[in-house]
Amino acid sequence: MQKEVFPIHGMHCASCASKIERAVGRIAGVKSAQVNFASETLLAEFDETKTSPQALAKAVADIGYHLMIPHMHHDAESQKMLTETSVHEINKTAPEGAVGKEFASFKVVGMDSPHCAMIVEKAVKSLSGVEKIDVDFNNGRAKIIYFPSAISPEKIAQAIKDAGYEPIRETSETQDILEKEKIEREKELFVLRKKLWVGAIFSVIIFIGSFPEWFSFIPTAAMSWLSKPVALFALSIPVQFWVGFQFYSGLKLLVKYRTADMNTLIAVGTLAAFLYSAVVTVAPQLFEESGVAAKLYFDTSSIIITLILLGKFLELKAKGSASEAIKKLMKLSAKTARVERNGTMQEIPIEEVRAGDIIIVRPGEKIPVDGEIIDGESQIDESMVTGESMPVGKRSGDKVIGATINQSGSFRFKAVKVGKDTMLAHIIKMVEQAQGSKAPIQRLADIISGYFVPVVIVIAIATFIIWYFLGPQPAITYALVNFVAVLIIACPCALGLATPMAMMVGIGKSAEKGILVRDAASLEIAQKINAVILDKTGTLTQGKPAVTDVIGSREEILKIASALESRSEHPLGKAITEGRGERVENRVLDFKAISGKGITGTVDFGSQKISAAIGNRALMQMRGVDISALEKNLEKLENDGKTVMVLEKNGKALGLIAVADVIKPESQKAVLALQKAGLEVWMITGDNERTARAIAKQAGITNVMAQVLPENKSAKVVELQKQGKRVAMVGDGINDAPALAAADLGIAMGDGTDIAMEAGNITLMRGDLLLIPEIADFSRRIMRIVKQNLFWAFFYNAALIPVAAGVLYPFWKILLNPVLAAGAMAFSSLSVVLNSLRLKR
Repeated sequence: MQKEVFPIHGMHCASCASKIERAVGRIAGVKSAQVNFASETLLAEFDETKTSPQALAKAVADIGYHLMIPHMHHDAESQKMLTETSVHEINKTAPEGAVGKEFASFKVVGMDSPHCAMIVEKAVKSLSGVEKIDVDFNNGRAKIIYFPSAISPEKIAQAIKDAGYEPIRETSETQDILEKEKIEREKELFVLRKKLWVGAIFSVIIFIGSFPEWFSFIPTAAMSWLSKPVALFALSIPVQFWVGFQFYSGLKLLVKYRTADMNTLIAVGTLAAFLYSAVVTVAPQLFEESGVAAKLYFDTSSIIITLILLGKFLELKAKGSASEAIKKLMKLSAKTARVERNGTMQEIPIEEVRAGDIIIVRPGEKIPVDGEIIDGESQIDESMVTGESMPVGKRSGDKVIGATINQSGSFRFKAVKVGKDTMLAHIIKMVEQAQGSKAPIQRLADIISGYFVPVVIVIAIATFIIWYFLGPQPAITYALVNFVAVLIIACPCALGLATPMAMMVGIGKSAEKGILVRDAASLEIAQKINAVILDKTGTLTQGKPAVTDVIGSREEILKIASALESRSEHPLGKAITEGRGERVENRVLDFKAISGKGITGTVDFGSQKISAAIGNRALMQMRGVDISALEKNLEKLENDGKTVMVLEKNGKALGLIAVADVIKPESQKAVLALQKAGLEVWMITGDNERTARAIAKQAGITNVMAQVLPENKSAKVVELQKQGKRVAMVGDGINDAPALAAADLGIAMGDGTDIAMEAGNITLMRGDLLLIPEIADFSRRIMRIVKQNLFWAFFYNAALIPVAAGVLYPFWKILLNPVLAAGAMAFSSLSVVLNSLRLKR
C-alpha cells in the first residue's frame, strides 16, 4: 500500500471535498481517501499494483476538479503529459517489469533549431524505458516521461550528451515547489485584488444610482443619467460576469455533473437578482400590465459578489499564514553540497548527492544530507529539526542530520540518506500527511456538508414558493429577496474549515516544537488520555549506565578499576572507564572475565604490579576476600536500585563502585506536570521490584509495573484499558513497538529515528520528557478551538438560514437584506480561519 498527499485545485467548499472523496473512494485499489478542504489536499492510501496517481487525477478531473501529482510541479504541460495516458496504456507501453512512470525536464544547451530538436528527440526515444518526449527548441527544453524501474534520468542525460548537446536537469525539489506555490498564490491574490477594486468601484456607483434620494449633493445631470435602469444594467454586467466569473464554475457543476457546491448557491442567487432586474429594465411593460411594482436589484447582485470576493481574498491570505510550518520546513534544506569526487572537491546541487559521497562542511554552513562523521568534530545546531535550542557536540562516528547548521569546526562525513530518504524529507511528508488527515470529530460536519447545498437549494425554492403565493404584495419582490438571501447566507465553508484549519495550524506548530503528529485523530485522542505509562530505560532514564557512587578513595579506586575494565566489553565496564573522565592505557596481565561474577587480572602501572578484581559478592567469596566492612554500604546502594561492584586490591577489599541508569534531569518535573494535569502516571520496566521502586521514587512515581518483559508490555497496556482508562504509552519505539500500538496513544521518544517515527502516533524529535505534558496541553487547546469553530459554523447556519427565509417576518416584520447576508457569509468562514490562527501564538 502507498500513502500519498496530492494538492487539489478548484475546491470552493466542504461539499466539494465530499464529492472528491466519493469519486476517489470508488476507484478499485483505493483503501482510503481523505480530502482536507483547509489545506486543499487529498490524502490517499492505495494499492499501486491496482491503480495509480494518474487514475486518481482522472477521477478527480471527471467531476470538475484538478489533482496535482507531487513530482509534476513543473507546469501544466508536464501534468497533462503524465495524466493523459491511462493505466492500461502505461502497462501496454512499458518495458517488461516496469512499474509506474515519472517526469523529467532538461534544459538542453545548444538545441536551437528544429533539426537539433529532432536529433535530441531521436536519441532519447531510442532508449528503452522512455515513454514520451516533448522537445521545445524555442525554449531549449526537453520534457520526458519515463519508467524509473527501467531507466534513470542520468542515462537520459547521457544520451542527450552523446548526441552533442549539454543537458541540465531541472529539478522540482522542495525549494522549487515552494517557489511555484508561492507564485501561484500571489497570482491568485493579484487577480482577486484587481477584481475587488473593480467590483468595489462599480458597486459603489451602482448603489448611488439605485438610491439617488440619499445622495442629493451629486449634480442632478449626473444623477439623472446614473439612476437610469439601462445605466445600472450596463454597470452591473462587468461585476456580474467578470468580477464574479469564478462563481459560474458552480453552474458548470450543476449542468455537467448534476451536483452543486457553494459557488452554485452564489451563482444562482446573484443571477436570479440580476436577470430579474434585467427583465425589469428591458421589458418593464410585463410588470406594469400585471400591476406589479417592479424593483431593480443590480445593487444587490453587485455588492453580494464584491463582499463574497472580499471574504475569499482575506481567507486566502489567512490560509497562506496557516500553512507556514510546512513552508519553513521546506526552506531548511541546503541547495548545494561540497563533495569529494575523483580526488577533487566539487560543489554540486543537493539533488545530485548520492549515498556514499564524502562531503565537507565548513563552519556556519548547512549540513546537506543525513550521514556519519568520518573526520573532525563540531558543535551542531539541530534546533530546526529537533526543537532543541542547545548545540550538540559531534565527533567521528556520530550521525548528523541534513538541514542542521554546523556552528564551529569543519568536518568530513559520509552521506547515508539522501533525497526523499532524509530525516527532513520524512518530517515534511509526515506533517503533510497529518495535516491532510481527518479527526473523528470532523465526521458529523462532513456528513452535513455532503447534503448541505442540495438542502439549501430546496429551502430557497420552498421560500420563493411560499412568499410568492402566501406573502404580501408585491409577491415577486418578497419572494425574490428571500430566495436570494437564503442562497447567499448559507455557508458550507465554515463547516468544512472548522476542524481541518485548526488541525493544520496545530500540527504545524507542534512540528516546530519537535513534536511530530502522525494524524489528526491522534490530537483528538491526546486530550482524552487519563493514564500515562512511561518506559523506564531511555525514557525516564538516560538509557545507559553511569557511575553514581564510589565508597573509598575515589581516585585510587577508579584508577585501578578503569585500568582493569579497559580490557572488558561489558557496558558496566564502559561506564567505569567513562566515570574516571580520562583514559589511561595500562598493561593488564592474566586478564580473565568470569561470567556472572566479574573480572580479574594484574595491572602493570610500570612502577608496580597490582593483582586486582572487580565484581559482585560471589566473585569476592570465590577469591576469599572479606567484605564485611563494606556490607552496610553495599546493601544501602543495592536498595537504591544500583548495581554495586566490589574492588579487590592484592587480596583486600578496597572499596565499592555503584553504577546505575540515572534518571534524566527533567523526569521529575515532567512527572509532576502530568500528575498536576490529572493524569495517572505509571512506570514500566523489566527490572526487579526493588530496583524499579528505587528509580520510580526518584522520578516521583508511585505506580510501578516491574519485571515486565518487552513482549508483555502490550498486555499491561490492555490491563489498564480494561479498567476504563484511556492510555498513552511512552517508549523509545524500538523494543516497545507492540505496546505503543496497543495504547490509545503511542508516543515514541526515539530522538527522530525512523523506527520511532513508524512506531508512534506522536514522535518526539528529542528525548525531552517535558514535551509530554506539552502534548496534553496543546491538544486540549486545539480541540477547544475546533469546538468553538464547529459551534460557530453550526449556530451560524442553523440560526441565519431560517432568518433569511423570513421566519421572523410574521412576528416582528424583520427580513434579512441579501447584502447583509453576503457580508455575514463572507465573515463566517473568515472568522473560523482567524480563530484557528490563534494557535500560532
